[in-house]
Amino acid sequence: MKLILLSGGSGKRLWPLSNDARSKQFLKVLPHNGSLESMAQRVWRQLKEAHLHQSTLIATNSTQIDMIHSQLGTNVSMVIEPERRDTFPAVLLSASYLYSEQKMGTEEVVVVLPIDPYVESSFFERLAELETLLIRSKADLALIGVPPLFPSEKYGYMVPKRMDKEDYLNICYFKEKPTTEEAARLVSEHAYWNCGVFAFKLGFLVRMMQEMELPTNYHELLHVYKDLEKISFDYAVLEKAKQIVALPYNGPWKDLGTWNTLTEEMGSRQIGHCYVSNDCHNTHVVNELNIPVAVIGLENTVVAVSPDGILVTEKDSSPTIKEVLKHHTLRPMYEERRWGWYKVLDHARQVNGHEVLTKRISIKPGYNLSYQKHFARSEVWTIIKGEGLFAFEGTIRLVQSGDVLVIPLGTKHAIKAISELEIIEVQSGTQLVEEDIIRLYMSWEEIEEICGNHEDGYTDSTMRIVSV
Repeated sequence: MKLILLSGGSGKRLWPLSNDARSKQFLKVLPHNGSLESMAQRVWRQLKEAHLHQSTLIATNSTQIDMIHSQLGTNVSMVIEPERRDTFPAVLLSASYLYSEQKMGTEEVVVVLPIDPYVESSFFERLAELETLLIRSKADLALIGVPPLFPSEKYGYMVPKRMDKEDYLNICYFKEKPTTEEAARLVSEHAYWNCGVFAFKLGFLVRMMQEMELPTNYHELLHVYKDLEKISFDYAVLEKAKQIVALPYNGPWKDLGTWNTLTEEMGSRQIGHCYVSNDCHNTHVVNELNIPVAVIGLENTVVAVSPDGILVTEKDSSPTIKEVLKHHTLRPMYEERRWGWYKVLDHARQVNGHEVLTKRISIKPGYNLSYQKHFARSEVWTIIKGEGLFAFEGTIRLVQSGDVLVIPLGTKHAIKAISELEIIEVQSGTQLVEEDIIRLYMSWEEIEEICGNHEDGYTDSTMRIVSV
């Protein structure tokens, strides 16, 4: 059995902590053994406990690669979408990878699930039973259904056939995100919540691709990926499957996709530098900044503070944040990367089009930034913590706290942290965007091979180190 974890989404419902670079599944707000973990880390830990992680493939997009490496490690298997096209294209791409690259047979059972369900470990024991159910029932698809706790507009529903005497559910029909009135009727008909888990034999999806005249070869599908319809797996596949079965799961299951559901599982009503008065009731505060936040006399409220912005909302109104922010297009102000993290401290635009962007960058010991250059900006790095090796135009030298590195436009540079390294970076130019980063080499071994020599100082007049 092979698992595909779907990791996508822009996370607008949990703004300002989540953004296009840090979706909701990467927010470290869930308690575990005295520290905090993200939804993705929690699911990955549970997969390890169930001995399922080594057979798991993560389907994601390029903006999440560094975040996944940072939180789950660098040994996870991933399929990278060239662009976001919803869950059905992502599953097709993953299936073509299993079929043409990993040479898996058409009888192999594949289970697709989101990377961020909030469940207990018993859920993954139930998930492992889908393979046996799919083979025994000879169904096209095997799902997991959860008895609804209340009528909800947020979830899809599966309605089982009446008089079912099996130890599993034969599904009659589905209803995706009904109105509250429809949801109440479905609950009265003993419908189950569809929790987004789908099991099928690989051949089922391979045949579907052939019928759609799509290539089953992974690299060929990558070339036409941009032409695939943006559609969810639910809409594209469930209606075409002839026989669908489901295993009921009676344990706790939640989608922590809004502030009102997420705060129910945070374990503490405050995270970060904040003060919450005793007369606050059912109020949660999350503060990612180094300035204090005081909340006094509020009820049923969420206060979230990050470099991206500040949110103050009544919990029941929090799901509307996505609609409120639909025209919000500012760049992410905080990102986790494989090598560490950065925060944008300030961004100024002048009337002549010139920009100045100030970042605080943290690099983990043993990690490095790529050997790169820029054509639209110069940079000044002030090292405020730790020591590292700085590569510049073919030369490498030791740098440490107090050094100032001036990097003119077009010059090649990289840095590796020996101890935890923090840098204040000031970018100055006309186009301060990721597209202006020309990455020449990624690994430090490659950079050392290219540079080849270490010096105590620099003689190049275009770059200087100033001790302060």
